[in-house]
Amino acid sequence: MIATQLQSVLETTGYLGAEQHCAPGVEVGPAAQFGRRGRKFRPDARWQGPSSLRVYFKYAENNIPAQTVDDWRREIWNEGRAPLLWVVFPTQTVLYNAFGQPQRTGDAKANQLEIFKNTVPELRRLDAFAGRLAMETGQFWRNEQRIKSKTRVDQRLLSDLESLELDLVTQGLDRLQAQGLIGRCIFTQYLIDRGIVDEALLRQVCGQQSLPDALYDRSATQSLFAWLRDTFNGDMFPKASVETPPAESYLVRVADFLLATEPVSGQQSLFPYQFDVIPVELISSIYEQFAHSDTSIQARKASQMGIHYTRLSVVSLVLDEVMREATGRESVLDPTCGSGVFLVEAFRRLVQLRSDGAEPTREIVRSTLQDQVFGVDISETAIHIAAFSLYLAALELDPDPTPPGSLRFKPLIDRNLFAGDAHAIAAGNDRRARLAALGSDNPRKFEIIVGNPPWSFKGRSGTAARRSRSQGEVARQPRGESLDFLKTAQDFAHEKTRFGFILSALPFFSGSKTGLNASHSILQSLAPVTLVNLSSLKSWLFPNAKMPAVALFARHRLNQRNDQVTVVQVPWSESGKRTHTFEIAPRDILRLPASSLQRRPELLKAAAFGRRHDLLLLERLGRQHATLERQLSEQGTKLRLGLIFGNHSRNTDALQRLPLLDKSNSRRFALGKDLPLFGSPRAERPRPREIYRAPLLLIRRSLVNEPRPVVAVSVRDIVFTEDYIGASLASAPPEFSHLLAAMLSSSMAAWYFLMTSSDFGLWKNRIYARDLARFPVPDIGAATQSAEGRRILEIETDLQRRPASENDWNELDEAVLTLYGLDETERIVVEDGLFRARWQWQAGRRESIAPVGLNDMVSYARAFLGTMDAWFSARNVRRMRAEIFDLPRNTSLQVIRFVLEEHSGPSILRTVQLEGGLADLLKRIGERLNLRITDSIASARELRAHGPNEVVIIKPSARRYWLGVSALEDADAVVVKSISGAET
Repeated sequence: MIATQLQSVLETTGYLGAEQHCAPGVEVGPAAQFGRRGRKFRPDARWQGPSSLRVYFKYAENNIPAQTVDDWRREIWNEGRAPLLWVVFPTQTVLYNAFGQPQRTGDAKANQLEIFKNTVPELRRLDAFAGRLAMETGQFWRNEQRIKSKTRVDQRLLSDLESLELDLVTQGLDRLQAQGLIGRCIFTQYLIDRGIVDEALLRQVCGQQSLPDALYDRSATQSLFAWLRDTFNGDMFPKASVETPPAESYLVRVADFLLATEPVSGQQSLFPYQFDVIPVELISSIYEQFAHSDTSIQARKASQMGIHYTRLSVVSLVLDEVMREATGRESVLDPTCGSGVFLVEAFRRLVQLRSDGAEPTREIVRSTLQDQVFGVDISETAIHIAAFSLYLAALELDPDPTPPGSLRFKPLIDRNLFAGDAHAIAAGNDRRARLAALGSDNPRKFEIIVGNPPWSFKGRSGTAARRSRSQGEVARQPRGESLDFLKTAQDFAHEKTRFGFILSALPFFSGSKTGLNASHSILQSLAPVTLVNLSSLKSWLFPNAKMPAVALFARHRLNQRNDQVTVVQVPWSESGKRTHTFEIAPRDILRLPASSLQRRPELLKAAAFGRRHDLLLLERLGRQHATLERQLSEQGTKLRLGLIFGNHSRNTDALQRLPLLDKSNSRRFALGKDLPLFGSPRAERPRPREIYRAPLLLIRRSLVNEPRPVVAVSVRDIVFTEDYIGASLASAPPEFSHLLAAMLSSSMAAWYFLMTSSDFGLWKNRIYARDLARFPVPDIGAATQSAEGRRILEIETDLQRRPASENDWNELDEAVLTLYGLDETERIVVEDGLFRARWQWQAGRRESIAPVGLNDMVSYARAFLGTMDAWFSARNVRRMRAEIFDLPRNTSLQVIRFVLEEHSGPSILRTVQLEGGLADLLKRIGERLNLRITDSIASARELRAHGPNEVVIIKPSARRYWLGVSALEDADAVVVKSISGAET
């Protein structure tokens, strides 16, 4: 039971239904406290959304001390998962920013967001602001800008530790010693915060009552560290991190850190960290911070090896899949375990599964740790921190971690964790490592293999080493080695092993032939496979990585078909950026026949960025039109990359005094007459003189602030640099190059390159010659003689003289789509493709999540009705009526109802005025269709609710949900359901 006032607030805001029915993700009472190790805060209710994002609810009387709320909020901040705390008082509800860094005094007041009176109008306002639908749909994050990820516990802790380490090293302490000292002190403070080491025991061990006091006394520190070593074991920190404490000045600096004392001023503030509450996985991420903390040889080596901080949301994504049907008896291997973030969470989940809902016993915790969790990493420092992290997790899971003397761990290093090369272990090149880490002469077989292996390209030396390992038996990716580790992992797998890896996305989605060969080899050997495209999250997910990311899952679901590849899109969202969570809905999942990928490998990228109708249009264009490469070949020319200055090793006499075009002086459709003259005596790759002969079709490789390529025609010979791809059309009719320039500047090209190009959308906003070569083009000779072709040439000629307006672009796009012979459905796909392509820039992303307008809703409804009209036209006895409900733009959901009418003729559309708000509308729809609308929205994010002779479409208010291409998909699903009666 919960307080009556709290229940009323939760019911009004959608977190509870009638009779205390909990909405999806909501728990009340003791269930809301499950899995927490709080000191003082005990939530009365909890909502958990995607990727473990939480909101906590607490009832309090009016006379509660302000310090109590300060303590609650500080504890939640240390947990790092909940951006919001609701405190419900008898007369009002107060919302607090739980990501705000704790303050020494007046913490709750400083982090207060809003106050709502517990009246019906005010609670409706609260529902619109932060009710469950506002959280589920991301509406809250569009309206609330005060919650910042940079003040989260993970960001602050890693920043503070970076400063601490830098101070120690600047004072002269060896870097490994500094890291070891910091690690020991964090572990000790964890023991103290957990109550495993109390004040009496600390006095007994070192004569001091707190860790800072011990650090101010070097002999006390030595006694304390010796006790730690004897009580636990030597696995926790690198051997190079010292057995004897360093000089007193270093210890004083760490003590000052724990007391939140400013090194210069000596002023004290609040030490905000509670290490018994901070997730253990976050502590293990200190490794990544250490690895990138210097410009020294060690740090450069770490950067070259591709070490990345694996966000906890990524860990959850991977383990949610590979452990979905786990029993708890599985063994887990991470062949590139780093600081152990995957192993720690896998260990915790295995213990929970083995405990079957009961409190785990120490025997279960220890046996799981010793027999089921294994890792390999090339860095000895990483292995020690992985051991440290696993020991912390074991202490966290232990039901009664006292007395400390009973907690000694068996060593993990050289038994479960090994510092070495996973490739060498698999190949049997290091017998000691194989025997110690994996337990037999033959590599052990594991049920679950996970990891986030290095991605980075190591240059020629790294490529040579990889080739020497391959022995020619498998395809290798051209740059980077993430797939190499996946291949190696198969040596430790049996036929039912489940895989979950974070990899570079480039081999799967780029147009590189060698990359596609390598990735398709993986898809075939590990079938069935699911690919989760994470590239749109690159700004926050792996900000230091040099490549985009993809999550690969293999053999993880029993109902998957081997002849299909599942592709999942993870869209950018404001809430994801600020909370480091994912938004994945059923609409983001697309399945492809494996056979179609062998025939058309570019469809894999299209599946990661488009919808079914995008793939259908690509297939038709590929069948009906020749490629640009072929049409250029018929004119005796081809696409060529421009001059590269590089090392200036070759003579350029043939190019002297020609105009020079580089990225600083380009414009669309035409080039100015004031280009500088080429005068460099040498260049690394000057290219043959004939590629610069006019007329020249020139395409800039980079896409500048929008997805339309910058294309122009030069009517005079010019030298163009590597910033451009060009084709000399000296032998072609004059109209040839201008018609191509117009087509390559159209929405058709923007859509096509988003779907198929090597980099655009995936990583960098650029296109390659191979991307252009595949572009399907109607017969140019015939096109120049057609009415549509002549209209395009008129527009292109006009735009040579002036910048294009929005109306000009619309006219050009319309003419080009007419030339291609696109029907109404295909035009919707391309037009929306231009909008989707703009999401690669910040302005486009903002536009995608902006509230949808009435015009967009009308366009959606018309696209939906167009598909249904084509279906009804066969018998011409029925039609549909579309009703767009006139809800405010800033509401969390928008609704359109489609009603089947026994009436011939075209379908009709009208806007319906509402007397009540969104909640009243959803209630009426739910009662009529016997469906809990808001519960269904929680799991699917958008909903098609079917009833007798009607279907209701409910989606979040963001514009990206109401595109015409989405309407086509929704209408197709309705048709399928009407035929088969199957759920859609």
